[in-house]
Amino acid sequence: METTFKLVMFDLDGTLIETGAEIAQAVNATLAGFDFGPVTQQQINGWIGQGTTELLIQALASVSGTSQLQVRDGELLELVKKQFAEDYLLHCGTCSTLYPEVREVLMALKAQGVKLAVVTNKEMRYTRVVLAAHALDGLFDMVIGGDTLPVKKPDPAGLLHCLQHFGVEPEQALFVGDSSIDAAAANNAGVPVWLLPYGYNMNQDVRACAPDRVIDDFSALLELVSNGI
Repeated sequence: METTFKLVMFDLDGTLIETGAEIAQAVNATLAGFDFGPVTQQQINGWIGQGTTELLIQALASVSGTSQLQVRDGELLELVKKQFAEDYLLHCGTCSTLYPEVREVLMALKAQGVKLAVVTNKEMRYTRVVLAAHALDGLFDMVIGGDTLPVKKPDPAGLLHCLQHFGVEPEQALFVGDSSIDAAAANNAGVPVWLLPYGYNMNQDVRACAPDRVIDDFSALLELVSNGI
């Protein structure tokens, strides 16, 4: 039986690929360049998901002892963002890992004629590098980064853009993510959402987001091919 989903959209960090380690390396390299001490991997994991600017604001607030508002309004942030862009491109794709069965599931869905898309808050210049590093770039029919549109998740614009582009109704699509941000974006778009529990959800349990389903790993998505839903 073929899946009833015509389009499956995915978050990137914490959903398709574990990227926390290389993000932490890049952040700490940037902070060191401004004579700040490092932040921990646990802190980084709690900050991933809202895009680079928000991550750097939280990191700077943590190491400088100032508030996020002060960091946001200060002159240092733009300098740090510029340096981080260079540092992260050096680290991007170097020590991230593909989650189990991601490639197999994507290939199986694609073989069924399902359209595949990435909707992430990571800027496109990093998104392209990470996808290419894991040879995933050729599997997706559309990739939307955090700077592709004027707004990003939890705004539903990225998901709605995919729906419109492929001519798919919300109930014929699925969004797979790992955070409350993903759940909110899907709910705002009227799209069913499945969440994975092992990604980056600001150190909160994804079950609190009340997704349509929590799946332990990507193997659950093979049901879309083998059994339909």
